[in-house]
Amino acid sequence: MSCWICWVPWKMSRISLVLSARSGQGAPTWPLTGHPVVPSVRAEGHSAQEPLGTNYREAMSEGWKNDTLDHSPGGDMHVKKGPDGRPTGPGSRDLSTRGTVLAAAAAAAAGVFAGWLIPRGPVTTLEAVVALVAALGVGFVAGRLMGSRWALLLVPVTFALVFELVRLRIDGPTVDGVRLDGIYGVLMLIAGRGVDAILMLLPFTVGVGFGLVAFRRSSGSVPRHRWPGRILLTLGAVTVLALLAALLRPASTEQIATDGSIAELVDVRIGGHDQSILIRGRSADSPVLLYLEGGPGGTGIGRIRNAGTALEQNFVVAVWDQRGTGKSYDELGPTASLTVKQMVDDTLAVTDYLRERFGQSKIYMVGSSWGTTLGVLAVQREPEKFHAYVGTGQMVDQFATDELMYAESLSDAEARGDNDAAEKLRELGPPPYDDTLDYPLALSSNPKWLNFEHGDDYNAAAEYPASLFVAEYTLVEQLRGMGAIAETFHVLYPQLREIDFREQVPRLEVPVFVVQGEHEASGRSTLAREWFESLSAPDKNYVVFDQSGHTPPYDEPGRFAAYMRGVHDQVEGQSP
Repeated sequence: MSCWICWVPWKMSRISLVLSARSGQGAPTWPLTGHPVVPSVRAEGHSAQEPLGTNYREAMSEGWKNDTLDHSPGGDMHVKKGPDGRPTGPGSRDLSTRGTVLAAAAAAAAGVFAGWLIPRGPVTTLEAVVALVAALGVGFVAGRLMGSRWALLLVPVTFALVFELVRLRIDGPTVDGVRLDGIYGVLMLIAGRGVDAILMLLPFTVGVGFGLVAFRRSSGSVPRHRWPGRILLTLGAVTVLALLAALLRPASTEQIATDGSIAELVDVRIGGHDQSILIRGRSADSPVLLYLEGGPGGTGIGRIRNAGTALEQNFVVAVWDQRGTGKSYDELGPTASLTVKQMVDDTLAVTDYLRERFGQSKIYMVGSSWGTTLGVLAVQREPEKFHAYVGTGQMVDQFATDELMYAESLSDAEARGDNDAAEKLRELGPPPYDDTLDYPLALSSNPKWLNFEHGDDYNAAAEYPASLFVAEYTLVEQLRGMGAIAETFHVLYPQLREIDFREQVPRLEVPVFVVQGEHEASGRSTLAREWFESLSAPDKNYVVFDQSGHTPPYDEPGRFAAYMRGVHDQVEGQSP
C-alpha cells in the first residue's frame, strides 16, 4: 500500500507537467480551491469533465508512448479511436501489429499443444471438455489482444493450420488429405475434421467474440452495428454451453428388471490398454457368450443393444469393444503394436477375464465377419477355454474374398445397366488397394447384398451409424464412432493378406457352428463353405438363414437367439 501512496502522487505530478507543457498554458486549477490540477485524459466520446485516471493507464500506454493523443483547447486531451475501438494516429500501427502478432502466437501455441497431445482430435470426454474450455480461454485472450473483427478469422484459422502441421506425423483416413470423390471420403471429413471443428474451432470462435467485447468495453468504443453481432455471439455461447452439457452426459446401460440379472459397462485392462465391455444377461448365472463384432474397427455394443435382447434371456452376453473401436477408440495408438497377433492375445485375455469373473471354466465364442477371424485364431490357440465356436458371416481368406466380391460387383453393375457404378469399379481396378477408403466402393456398394427382406424382428437401428446413438456411448464416442472404424480398419486390414484358414486352420478342437445368410456375397459364402467342408472338428453344423445377409445376428435376431439356445443344449447334452 505504501508503494501506491508514493507512486500515485509522483505520477500525477508527471502528468501535470507534461500536459501543461503540451497545452502551452500554465497548470489549470480547481475552481473552488485554486489548487493546480491535471486536465482529464479521456477516450473519445466521453465527457470532458471525467476525473483524472478514468482512462489514465490507456492514455499512458497508448498516447504518450505512441504519440496517439489528440490535443484539445484548454489543456484537455483524448485518445483518438477508430470505429473498432483501437487507437489511431502515428503510433497506432505498432499497437495493432503487436496485438495481432500476440493473438496469432496464442492460437499457434494452442495448435502445437493440441496437435501433439491429441493428434486425432479429442476422442474422450475428458479431452473434449478440456479442449473446449481451453479453446474458449485462448480465443478470449486472442480476441482481447487483437481487438479487431479480423480475429474471428485469423485466430481459428491459425490454430487449424498449426494443428494440421503438427499432426502430420500420424496417418489415417480421418487425418490424411481430404477426399471428396466419394461418399466415404466425405464421411471421413465429417467424422474427423468436422468433429474437430465442433469441439475446438466453434469454442475458439466464441471465445474470440467475447474477447472482442471485453476489448471494446475497456476502450470505450461502441460498434456501429452491435445487434447482429450480439445475437450471433449469444447463439454461439448457448451452443457451446449446450455442447458442454451434452459432453458431460455419462454413458450408461439400462438395468434388467429381474433379480440376479446383470447389466453394466466395464473398462478392463487388456494388453496394456483400457478396453470397454458391455455385459448384460437376465441371470448372472447363465452361460457366458463373448461376442466379437466385425470390421476391423466395428463396435458391436450399440448393435447388440438394438438387436440382442432375446440373446440376453439365456446368456450373459459380453460385447467387447476391441482396441481402437467404439468406446476403446482412445487406445488405438501406438498403431505399431496394433497387430493381428496382439488382437488374438487380447481376445484370449478378455476370455480369461470373463471366465474368472463369472466362475466358468469355458465360454461360448461368437464372431461376426472380422470377429470370425479373431474367434477362429483364439479358439485354435486355446480351445480348452471354449464350449464351442459360432461363426456368422464367416471369413476364410480375406483377400481372395475381396477379389471375388469385386468381380461380382462389376458383373452385377453391368448386368443391371448401372454404367456409372461399372465405370467407377473399372477405374478403381481389382483389390488390393493402397488406400483403405477404396475398399467400401468395391466391397459394399452392391445393392443386392443390402436390399433384401429381413426378418420380422429386424431393427434398422442396429445398423451403422444409427447403432451409435444409444446411451451406452458418450457424445464423443458417438461422434467418433465412424471415424474409429476407418482408423482401425486402416491399421489392421492390410495385415490380413497372409491369412487363409483353408491352409492354416484345418482343425478346431471344439464344436463348430457356422451361420450364413442366404443373401451373403458369394465371395464370402463360397469360401466359408469350402473351409467348413474340409474342417475337422468334434462336431460341426452349417446353417443358412433365408432372411439374412452378412450379419444374421442383426438380420434375424430372434432366430439367431433361438439357434444359440439349441447350440447350448447340444453342447450340454454332449458334456460328460
